[in-house]
Amino acid sequence: MNQTSESGIIFNIQKFSLNDGPGIRTVIFFKGCPLKCKWCANPESQSPKIQILHDKEKCIGCKKCIAICPSNAISNKNNEIFIENGLCSGCGNCVISCPGHALKSEGENKTVAEILNTCLQDKVFYEESGGGITLSGGEALMHPDFAIAILKSLKSYNIHTAIETTGFASPETFDKVTDYIDLLLFDMKHWNEKKHIEGTGVSNKLILENMKRAIASGKKVLPRFPVIPGFNNTLEDALGFVQRLHEVNSSKVQLLPFHQFGEKKYDMLGKEYFFSNTPPLHEEDLVKFRQIFIDNEIDAFF
Repeated sequence: MNQTSESGIIFNIQKFSLNDGPGIRTVIFFKGCPLKCKWCANPESQSPKIQILHDKEKCIGCKKCIAICPSNAISNKNNEIFIENGLCSGCGNCVISCPGHALKSEGENKTVAEILNTCLQDKVFYEESGGGITLSGGEALMHPDFAIAILKSLKSYNIHTAIETTGFASPETFDKVTDYIDLLLFDMKHWNEKKHIEGTGVSNKLILENMKRAIASGKKVLPRFPVIPGFNNTLEDALGFVQRLHEVNSSKVQLLPFHQFGEKKYDMLGKEYFFSNTPPLHEEDLVKFRQIFIDNEIDAFF
């Protein structure tokens, strides 16, 4: 189902979050992202469609899902279940009928009213903690009308709003959505355009332009970036990020050490995970890396 101003596809609503903006927050995860980061911890967020995930460990091999699929999207390849997401309609018949509970549907159509009702359940916690709502994903900017409708409804209750964003959208779309946002948690993936394209599939020029304009307009912006081994974690990279932060007039950045939390989802989606043998990073691994920012008058924290 297509995203509209009144409804759209959400793959999770996480309550009582403490890591996605100030205070206690509810995080709304939009499905669909214009970036295809190879390390993405939520690979199920990249496609805007409802998807079916298959857990090989739970599969009992009955093949009932193949017989019941109305779109012929499920087949048996090399004695394993294979789901062709391009054919899948997201009806969920296979999930309901799976006796081993090996299939899971990611993505659900939600209306603005349904989302607002969920958010308002914890309004007292937002007020007591200085929290609110954070739009995440995926990328909410891919669905501007739906995002704006949600934000307008939240603002009518004076609820603090934040967005975790790649910033990859036209200036017009970026501005009209962020007009209703109190805090931008703004992702940076790489300081170098060529490397950014290699890692995400898109250029960083538009992202940096939107970040600079948001900061210049007086928006509260917190740049952040995942520190990925072999991609953007050298001391040279740190200096490159410092240069970009100075260019957009930001004096603060949050460092997000690489982790493996999303690895199993790649297997369930039948996708290759490029970092399967890469150990996670910890704060103690990035002492010298962080110091580069501090030495250049950038408040870098984890």
